[in-house]
Amino acid sequence: MWQIPARKRAVERSLDRAILRLARQAADLAADTKIAYYKAVGTEQLHGIRQEDVTVAQSLLDLVLARRKAGAATELDVNLSRSLMLDAELAVEAERLARADARRALARLLGLTTDASKLVFVDVLPEVPPKLPDAEKLIELACVYCLDMQTARQAVAAAKARLQEECRRVFRNVELGVSLERGERQRQGGRDILADTARASIANGGLTAPGIQPRSERGQGTDFIIGPSLSLELPIFDQNQAQIAKATYAYEQAVKNAETLRRAAAQEVRSSVDRVLTAWKLAQIYRDRSLPLARENLDLSREAYRAGRASFLAVLEAQRLFLESRSRAAETVQAAATTAAEMERTMCLPFDELVAKVGAETETNTRVDRPKQGGKP
Repeated sequence: MWQIPARKRAVERSLDRAILRLARQAADLAADTKIAYYKAVGTEQLHGIRQEDVTVAQSLLDLVLARRKAGAATELDVNLSRSLMLDAELAVEAERLARADARRALARLLGLTTDASKLVFVDVLPEVPPKLPDAEKLIELACVYCLDMQTARQAVAAAKARLQEECRRVFRNVELGVSLERGERQRQGGRDILADTARASIANGGLTAPGIQPRSERGQGTDFIIGPSLSLELPIFDQNQAQIAKATYAYEQAVKNAETLRRAAAQEVRSSVDRVLTAWKLAQIYRDRSLPLARENLDLSREAYRAGRASFLAVLEAQRLFLESRSRAAETVQAAATTAAEMERTMCLPFDELVAKVGAETETNTRVDRPKQGGKP
């Protein structure tokens, strides 16, 4: 009975650890599905961009053909324009395949058997806020919400409960109860008349006949013994040292694993924050600076080419930079979204909720109550 609490605690911690392990698998599946969704949406946008690239390349080819008809362009310019057009068409086909593969990967994670091309995407790629919470605050949240760390803590608690159980098994067999014993009943023999007459005569000072006594009253009586009983096996040679040492080693190992996991989670959080910030900064640079500049250069080079003030190679280079900037901008937005999803996997919290929670805690910790008039701060 005295081992039941320790065993119960050990089993409860093992059950909690199994539940957390299952939750970890569910969180991984959710993160993988979200990443697959972002990749599918990103490839959808890239496929649209590739199709627009064909239109851009076609417009340049039309411009060069018009210039050649007017005698201001050479056959080399036309061939270069057609090569650019061909590259754009090849990029469309390659992106179409990548788009189809991304859709099929998402359908597989969703458990769908229907045609993946019929999937309809509702949400677009999310935008990462330009300023993320401090990494140290995210590490504190990771120590609380990270399922892997919770599993490690439950493993430590289970190992400690197992150690306590093994320590209580030093006395393996202990029996406590109530004991009842009945004295042995002796068999009564026949009556000795002469002996009884002698005893009665001596007692009365003369010859006296023995008294009459029924057989049922001669020498009858039973003794009962009742009381507590304790049976204890003394651990003289075996004090469960081996199992206690094994449980102690398992407990220390669980503590070390939890500490190692905490350190790894801290570095993973810092790495995730750095990757998200870098991806989002790149996306902002492409969106706000690189892409507008490339578009302006392309327009200026075309106008100059029409007026005969620029060579075709300048137009070709401007168009190549514009198409590359459009593709890189879409790829960086997709990378920022998938990196945020990877952070969710580490933190085990949705990204928006994570940012809001850290912001709320920061506001609570930095709030200063104004003292009343004449009061002390």
